[in-house]
Amino acid sequence: MSQQAEVNVAAGSAASPFDGRLAAPVEQETGRRGEAITLRQRKQRSLWGNAWRQFRHHRLAMAGLVVFGFLVLATFGGTAIYPLEIDELDFMATMAAPSLAHPFGTDALGQDLLARVLWGGRISIGVGLVAAAVAIVVGTAIGALAGFFGGVTDSALMRLTDLFISLPQVPLLLVISFLYKDAFYNFFEDRTGDGTVGVFILIVFVIGLLNWMPTARLVRASFLSMKEKEFVESARSIGATRSMLMFRHILPNVMSPIIVAATLGVGAAIITESALSFLGLGFTSDVPTWGSMLLDGKDNVEFAPHMALFPGAMIFLTVLAINYVGDGLRDALDPRKTQ
Repeated sequence: MSQQAEVNVAAGSAASPFDGRLAAPVEQETGRRGEAITLRQRKQRSLWGNAWRQFRHHRLAMAGLVVFGFLVLATFGGTAIYPLEIDELDFMATMAAPSLAHPFGTDALGQDLLARVLWGGRISIGVGLVAAAVAIVVGTAIGALAGFFGGVTDSALMRLTDLFISLPQVPLLLVISFLYKDAFYNFFEDRTGDGTVGVFILIVFVIGLLNWMPTARLVRASFLSMKEKEFVESARSIGATRSMLMFRHILPNVMSPIIVAATLGVGAAIITESALSFLGLGFTSDVPTWGSMLLDGKDNVEFAPHMALFPGAMIFLTVLAINYVGDGLRDALDPRKTQ
């Protein structure tokens, strides 16, 4: 009898209705949390669609995007259409005014300015894009770590940010370029045969590593706000790891300030590189950049104003177009306007 009772008790416990009653709410709760995350992802996609529609209706932003796109295509692909060499000399046409033969005129050595402006745009725009990317990557990493972990990590990283903000950036940039430009040039000249690559790497990293602080603060503030949201708590409760929370759930939702900061950072980096080249601390004299062409034209501005006019106009148009695009992105990605 006792063995039979034990068998009945075991069978009864195996078929107990309470197991279903306890398991069902857990499954339903897990399902609701998964549905909430899916709905959040769909809402995020719709927000990006709304942002694009807002951006398209921003006339200055669209105009800036068209102008910047044209400048990029012209500088990186213009040599195929206008094949004159940048170092081709014509001593019979030194400092010649713009003409059909030389649409932008020539410089003091008779070199075609249009060819040099197109080639120099590769350097100036390339420096702007890469330096802004360096600043965004470093700033996003530091801001994300500080905002997500908080505590001692947050305090240490923010004190590091304050330290970099307190540095005199322009004098420090000039000193670093003056001290290490020749060393980088010679190092890469010996190993790759192109010392310009070394100068490019030095300039983009120095500019990027001295301009990541605003991005870090923006990302930190966004992470502090986002990590307390319900969808993040739901993801955490179903076992999402820290890396999943950071890269899959929080980071995509803080891309708005990152994109705006990246866009505006490109223009600032182009101006910084142009200033370095204008002061003679950028690329070597045989490499045309918009800043170095301004340096060449400043002494002849009275007799040949076109030597400074065209590279200056390219800097102005490029930075203005980028700033208009940044303004359009800022308005389009404003949550109050995309709801």
